[in-house]
Amino acid sequence: MKLSLVVPCYNEAENVSLFQEAVLSAFRDCGYDYEIVYIDDGSRDATLHNLKKLYAAQKCPVKVVSFSRNFGKEAGLYAGLQHASGDYIALIDADLQQRPEIVRDMVRILEEEPEYDVVAAYQDRRREGKVLSFFKRCFYRLINRLSDVTLQSDASDFRTFRRSVRDSILSLPEYHRFSKGIFSWVGYETKFIPYTACERATGTTKWNFWKLFDYALEGIIGFSTAPLRMASVLGFISGVAAIIYLIAVILEKCIWGIDTPGYATIIVLLLFFGSMQLFCIGIIGEYVGRTFEQTKDRPIYISKEVLDYENKNENKDQEN
Repeated sequence: MKLSLVVPCYNEAENVSLFQEAVLSAFRDCGYDYEIVYIDDGSRDATLHNLKKLYAAQKCPVKVVSFSRNFGKEAGLYAGLQHASGDYIALIDADLQQRPEIVRDMVRILEEEPEYDVVAAYQDRRREGKVLSFFKRCFYRLINRLSDVTLQSDASDFRTFRRSVRDSILSLPEYHRFSKGIFSWVGYETKFIPYTACERATGTTKWNFWKLFDYALEGIIGFSTAPLRMASVLGFISGVAAIIYLIAVILEKCIWGIDTPGYATIIVLLLFFGSMQLFCIGIIGEYVGRTFEQTKDRPIYISKEVLDYENKNENKDQEN
């Protein structure tokens, strides 16, 4: 198999058929074989039902992996990589904001430029509010300063890569996954190409500000220990400030005879240092919580059902 398209789906019932038609049109005369690996991430609509229809029709080789519940897009990507059998693997969304024609261009680049192992797409023009764009820029600047890996600004999971890259990614068994950071961490030569995201075929995006914030926090904690060092630095600074303040109070009393009002000062200091301690404990708690979940050694996902065209063909041969 030359190419595997990994497509995570969550409540994309109206889009999966449109997506498959777009893939068939884009790869009609490509000259090589390909497969589509759909991951149903515990959808609550008719996504799985429609995927089973696509699997039954087999207009092109189709695999369907159905989760027992919603495990998140990162788990969907991981499952798709496990079930992909192509020499090249492409990650693409089912909403048609990322066009299959670009995947074909990515495959061509990998074939014509063997020095590259990954072709990743980034949005050259974003159709989003200025506030959200501002926070995204801040996130990329922050994580690139705090972590040992460098993330391309505006780069998405939309990319195509060689099977060796896929094997390296699957060798990382971490429970909390941040794909953008993982791709940077494993290395490999990457070529970034611009693309313009199209409008969703149907439906609305599953991402909002708070989900993006949580995802950004996952990336920072997963690829940097700087917040832990920041807690130590804050503790040191507050300790030095307390000593300086103590010296100032003693000098005011002993030299100038100025009485320091006690009640207001004590309350302010208690509130300040109490909030500082809670903040640092919260940072430590985020790391401890993720370590605790990792030590449980729970699977990244649980598949309820796997439909594989290869097994289907084997069953047909046995019946004949």
